This record gives sequence, C-alpha cells and structure tokens, in this order.
Amino acid sequence: MPDDLSTADTITLAAHENEPAPEEGAAAPTPPTAASPSPSDGAGKIEPQLPAAAAPPPSEPPAAPPDTGPKEAGEPAPAPSNKRWYIVKVQSGREESIKDAIERRVKIEGLEECVGQIVIPVERVTEMRNNKRVQRTRKLYPGYLMVEVEYNDRILYLFRETSGVGDFVGGGVNRPPPPMPPREVERILEQQETEKPGIKVTKPKFDRGDRVRVKDGTFLGMEGEVKEILEARNLVRVELTIFGRPVPVELEYWQVEMV
Repeated sequence: MPDDLSTADTITLAAHENEPAPEEGAAAPTPPTAASPSPSDGAGKIEPQLPAAAAPPPSEPPAAPPDTGPKEAGEPAPAPSNKRWYIVKVQSGREESIKDAIERRVKIEGLEECVGQIVIPVERVTEMRNNKRVQRTRKLYPGYLMVEVEYNDRILYLFRETSGVGDFVGGGVNRPPPPMPPREVERILEQQETEKPGIKVTKPKFDRGDRVRVKDGTFLGMEGEVKEILEARNLVRVELTIFGRPVPVELEYWQVEMV
C-alpha cells in the first residue's frame, strides 16, 4: 500500500476487500452520496428537511367603507312630498287658538308626516295715530288659515272634528279641494317674514269724492265726502255736516271707512 494513506483510509479499504463480490446479474450497490451521514462521525449528520409551508392564500381586499359622499347619478332620487297648500275656513277672531288646537291634535294622532306648516296670513304695517307711527300686524284674510297637508280622509276628519274649523275651501262631498297655486303661496309666505327696514305706510282705500264714515274719534258715526287726501301727512280731509253746516275735518286714514 502507498505510505501516504491514512489509518482511516486503510480500514475502509480493508473492509471493502473482505466484502463478497456481487453475483453476476445483481445490481451494484449504490455508493453513498455526499449528503449521506457518515457512520463513524456525528458531525456530518444532516437534519431531515421539513416540507415547505404552503403559501397563505391571497387575502381578500378589505371591504370598501360606506359611501357618505354625494349619491351617484344612477341612484334614484327620494320620492317627492305629497303635501300641498290649502285654504281652510275657520271662525273669525279665533285663528290663533284654532291653529294651536290643530297642531296639538296632529301630535296626539301621530300625523306629523302628513301635516307641514299652518299659517295665519298677516302683513306688518306702520300706521299714523295721533301723529305717531304705530306698527301692528294685520290679518290678510280674517277667518282663514293656510295649511300644508297631505290631503286624505284622516286629515279631513281631524280638521272637521276640531272646534271652530269649517271646511277646506273649494272642496265638496265627493270632490277634493284644489291646492293653492305655487305663486300665490310664495307671495303670501314672503309677507310673513320680518319686516324690512323702513316705514311702510298704509295707503287709503278711498279717493276724492268717495263717501266715508268716521269710525273713531270725536265725530264717530258721522258721514261725509272726501275732499282731499294729504299724503305727506297721512291725513284725509272730509267734509262733514255739523249743526247744519259743511265743515272740513282732517282725519287719519285709519279713522274712516268706505260707506
């Protein structure tokens, strides 16, 4: 043997020499591979390989947050309101108390969805009394209310069963009342707003030559003819017959009325 062989190599060769020769036709033994562990040395031991962990399935995309922005063009618009404006006849002089009674009954009956606004049409005017400007509220249509309702049998019954309420204007036994024209509603509602700065003086409803009656003051109940309208002073000059003689008297607009 060559001298340069190590003791371990000598033992290995001797072991191979003592092994029996393989029979003819038998398969040759498989030589150990580099990865095979050495029987005489534990340092070359190779740990068994674990199967690779399966890749996790792709996570689903997070759910989209609820849309709080403007609605898409294709989304249907909300159903329009069925409320319309109507005129209701009520007892004159009790408009405020009747309005309050209707609103209370609406809450009791749970009909808030069918009833909108209830309005007493008024206008704010400034009049001259005793050379002083006096502001007051005047009803446009005494004895009537404007109501915004969804007209149906329950609403009709509620109004008819409220003390002091007559009926819907224009309606009949088998005919529903006609709603108010939108332009008329807008015009009246604008007058309910706070009065704009400035003085609004009522204009007289009479003219020169008209016959009028005094309804306030010293000459209460007397009748006469309008001789002149003093617009700069908000007065009217009326010729009254006093002790058998015609006497011109200056009165304020509100103190006289048409005969």
